[in-house]
Amino acid sequence: MSTATVSDLRAITREVDAPEDVLDALGEGGTAWLHDGAEFVTAGVAARVQAEDAVALLAAIEHDDDPRLPGAGPRAIGALGFDPAAPAHLVVPSLIVGRTGDGRGWVTEVGPPPGAVSAREDAPTHFTVAARSSRDEWDAAVQEALAAIERGELEKVVLARAVHVDADRAFDTRRLLARLRSQQPGCFVYGTDGLVGATPELLVARFGRHVVSRPMAGTAVAGNGALDQLRNSPKDAWEHRVVVDAIVDALTPVCTSVDAASEPEVDEFADVAHLATPVHGTLPDPAPDALTLARTLHPTPAVGGSPTDVALRLISRLEREGRGRYAGPVGWVDARGDGEWAVALRGAALDGTHALLHAGAGIVAGSDPEREWAETEAKLDPMLRALVRP
Repeated sequence: MSTATVSDLRAITREVDAPEDVLDALGEGGTAWLHDGAEFVTAGVAARVQAEDAVALLAAIEHDDDPRLPGAGPRAIGALGFDPAAPAHLVVPSLIVGRTGDGRGWVTEVGPPPGAVSAREDAPTHFTVAARSSRDEWDAAVQEALAAIERGELEKVVLARAVHVDADRAFDTRRLLARLRSQQPGCFVYGTDGLVGATPELLVARFGRHVVSRPMAGTAVAGNGALDQLRNSPKDAWEHRVVVDAIVDALTPVCTSVDAASEPEVDEFADVAHLATPVHGTLPDPAPDALTLARTLHPTPAVGGSPTDVALRLISRLEREGRGRYAGPVGWVDARGDGEWAVALRGAALDGTHALLHAGAGIVAGSDPEREWAETEAKLDPMLRALVRP
């Protein structure tokens, strides 16, 4: 269904008793967005739409809403590819069940009622895990990237490696989401069209004329002095500054004002710690929608490199397996243009009994292949623990 055929769609949003666990309402093929108690899941599909048409479609839906629930209502949800030129579509769900950060529940229905919620299946108990690249291949790729940096062709490139997991039964999305929500506090837990994960990085959020981004770059394995390591590392500080400057440069032309903190904070998660800098902006009126802002910012040097075009060419040549939606924007947008888009990290693309994981590391002058490999191991751990749990 496209924007040309939405005249029959109607949406109703009502406040309900907050569900004890929104994941109980996750339908077959549904999506999920879970972050710090503000959560929603979906069931059914009212429309599929090209990403560039999503806000117009949502605005065309007649919506009977509850004014006591600002922000609730029909949404378009999905994940875009890492390649900005790749075609992308989003889903407008038939049913959204959500709860606000202060514990209020809401339901939005669009079009005909959705199908029944899928039953839980037996969890897999036997797994095979295989890395796509060997240590020698990784070391060679990092050394080639360092040589290009030394020649002055680029400042930074983010290299990723892939891991395949096969199980004796199909992976259960609901179980994975519940595990990630429990194991990865502070992260955006997402599930859409087979892509499931828990990412720490907010690419951009827009609410009204306020826009915020929280770029992350510079990584240390959590614990064992990670905070001091990041605070005292010139390499990590420089790598992080490249990303922050790129975010500010991209937002400045579309904002009336942009402000970035002068010094990064250290965000520590269950497995890794990152340097993070909040960036706030004020948008003009009318303002670009959240999805447009996400596409404007992606790919940042945190997932691609700098300069972007040179880094993307090197990534295409050195990585053995395409990234798909790994490290692309994942999130939602509504009819007002408000929304949240994170970077699809720490996740897996699921296909029945098969899961494909990626993890990357930023390569700059002075990078050490062994340390960067260890960083990718730490980034793979959260999803591997959620998947491989007999």
